[in-house]
Amino acid sequence: MIDITGTAHVGIRIGNFEHSIRFYKKLGFNVIRDDQQERVVVLKHPCDVEINLLDSADNDNSGRNVLMDEPARYAGYTHLALSVGSIHKSAEAIRSLGIVITEGPVTFGDGSTSVFFRDPDRNVIELSQPQQFDQSPINAATEQST
Repeated sequence: MIDITGTAHVGIRIGNFEHSIRFYKKLGFNVIRDDQQERVVVLKHPCDVEINLLDSADNDNSGRNVLMDEPARYAGYTHLALSVGSIHKSAEAIRSLGIVITEGPVTFGDGSTSVFFRDPDRNVIELSQPQQFDQSPINAATEQST
């Protein structure tokens, strides 16, 4: 068995460092390494999630994400999912940052609830709240009425 101890980082292909850095900083990430020779910018969130921005995207995709926006289903990573304590508070915070939620909140069969949005290069980001951590007033009111 391989002794995997966690996720080291997620690499995200982007088209413009400036736009992507600004976006991910809104989500609480901080630049910890900017290596223009390697053409990578490393950002880390206080919760220890690390992303590597790689500015090698082709700009001929007409603003579409080939893994998510095309009828054909190509193999590849489709989204980055980040855990949150409260989906409702997180969705409110995302909207207050001027970021458009493209889907959700949606509750899945395991009871988790998620919202989805896109980064400047149309990469999908999911905020996911496990069922057992939902203490929002909206759900508390719903639970009292049932």
